Amino acid sequence: MKKSLVLFMLLLLSSKAAQALDVSISYATFQSAEDSYVEVYFHIEGNTVVFVPIGDSTFQSQLEVVILFKQNEEVVKFDKYCLTSPVYDKPSSFVDLKRYSMANGKYDLEVSVQDLNMEGNVRKFNTSLSVDFNNESIGQSDIQLLASVREATSGQAQSPFVKNGLVFEPLPSNFYDKYAQSLLFYNEIYRSDKVIADDFLVSYSIQKDDAPGKAISIGHKRKSPAPVIPFLQQIDITQLESGNYVLSVEVRNRAKELLSKKSIFFQRSNPYLNVEREDIAQGTTLEEEFVANMTQEELRYSLKAISMQVASYDGELMNTLIKEKNLDAMRLYLFSFWAKENPTNPKAAYDAYMEVAKGIDEQFQNGFGYGFETDRGYVYMKYGVPNDITTVENDPSAPPYEIWSYNEFPQTGQNNVKFLFYNPSLAHNGFVLLHSNARGEVSNPRWEVELYRDAPNDLQGNNFIDGTRMQDNTGRYARRLFNDY
Repeated sequence: MKKSLVLFMLLLLSSKAAQALDVSISYATFQSAEDSYVEVYFHIEGNTVVFVPIGDSTFQSQLEVVILFKQNEEVVKFDKYCLTSPVYDKPSSFVDLKRYSMANGKYDLEVSVQDLNMEGNVRKFNTSLSVDFNNESIGQSDIQLLASVREATSGQAQSPFVKNGLVFEPLPSNFYDKYAQSLLFYNEIYRSDKVIADDFLVSYSIQKDDAPGKAISIGHKRKSPAPVIPFLQQIDITQLESGNYVLSVEVRNRAKELLSKKSIFFQRSNPYLNVEREDIAQGTTLEEEFVANMTQEELRYSLKAISMQVASYDGELMNTLIKEKNLDAMRLYLFSFWAKENPTNPKAAYDAYMEVAKGIDEQFQNGFGYGFETDRGYVYMKYGVPNDITTVENDPSAPPYEIWSYNEFPQTGQNNVKFLFYNPSLAHNGFVLLHSNARGEVSNPRWEVELYRDAPNDLQGNNFIDGTRMQDNTGRYARRLFNDY
C-alpha cells in the first residue's frame, strides 16, 4: 500500500499505479535566531506512485514537485525539484520536507506533485498561510503533529527532519486512525524571557471542533523563561471517540493571563470504541428488526449505499465492517443509522432510501462498483434530485459533459450550485466530476482547460501553465452554461 520476479513486479506496480496519486501536504511556520521560515511536509503513499526497477530486486520512484508562494497573485518564491524516493524492495510510502525562509506576511501556497513515471498522475494543493512573528513579544510556532519521534543517529545530524537531536516524522493528513494510541505534537515558544520574569504555565487541551470551550483532555507544564523553549508532548487518545477535534497550546503567566495561543485541527477514527458504546447505549436486540435476516451481500450493498451519507470520520468504520464481514456489527451499524433517521419506523426510512439507491445503481452502472458509487450517483444520493440537467454531446472540442443545477442547496446554505461531469474516456456511464461550486466538493479552477484539452491552442492568453480560460469559440458553451444558466 510481490514476489521477486521482475515481470510479476512490473505488472503489480502498473496495477497499483492506476490509483490516483495520494500525497499528504501540510506546513508549519517557525522562527530561528536569524529569520522566520516555513516547513512544507510531504507524505507519499507508496501504492499510488510508480516504482521502476533499478536493480535485480530494488525499486525507486521519482516525483516532480513545484512549490509557489504568492502575494497578490505575484510569485515571491518558487521552487521546482525532483523528489526521488529511497530504494526499496517493494513499493513503500516515503516522506520529504522543504524549508523556506519567509518574511512576515500573508501568502498563498500552491504545490503540484507529479509522478514522473506515469503521465497525468498529479496532485495539487493550495492554501493560505500567515507568517507573523513579533520580535518584541512572546510568540509560538505552529503546532506540528507527529507520527513518530526517535533519537537521531550520527548519520542523521544534517537531516531536515531533525530538531534538538530528535527525528520528527510528520503525521499525514492530521488524521489518527484506529491503531493510534497517542497524539504527539511539537511546538516552539519564543522570547518568553523578554516578557515573563517568573516561571509560567504552558497548557494544552483537546476540544471537539463543534464544541469550543469544552475541553476533553487538559494538561499543564511549568516552564522557565528562555529565548526558545522546545515543547514536545504526548497525549493518550485511546478513549477519544471518532470525530473532529482541535488541539490548542496556550502560554499563560502566573496571573493566568493568556499571552499566546496556537491551535490545529485533527481527525480521529476509533471505530471499535464507537461500536462498543453504541451497543451498550442502545440495549436493543435485533432479532425482530428488519436487519435480522439480511445476508452478508445484502448488508454489504446497504452499507455501501449509505456511505455518502455518513460523516467522513465514519468512513473507516464502514470499510472495516465490510472487510471483516462481522454480520452482527454490520446489522448493528445499519439499524443504528436508520433508527437515528426515523426512530419510530427505521424500516420505512430504509425501504424508501434503498428504492432510490437501486434505481441509481441501475441508471449509472458502468461496470466498476455500484452505480451509486460513481460520481453522478454519489452526488444524486447525497444531495438529491437536481433542478436541471444540461447534457452536451456535440461540443466540437470537448468530450460529452453534463451540468447539474441545484437552485437551493441547504447542505451548505448556498444557492445556484452546479456540478460539471465529463466523460473523457467515452466509456458507457464514464462520467466523472470535473468541477463544482459547492463548498466541500471538487473545485477545479482549470476545469475549462481540462474539458477542452483537445484544443490546447485555444487557451485564452499566453499563460499555458496557470491559464484557466478558453477562447469563446463557436459551439463552446460550457462556461456560459455553468455561469449563466
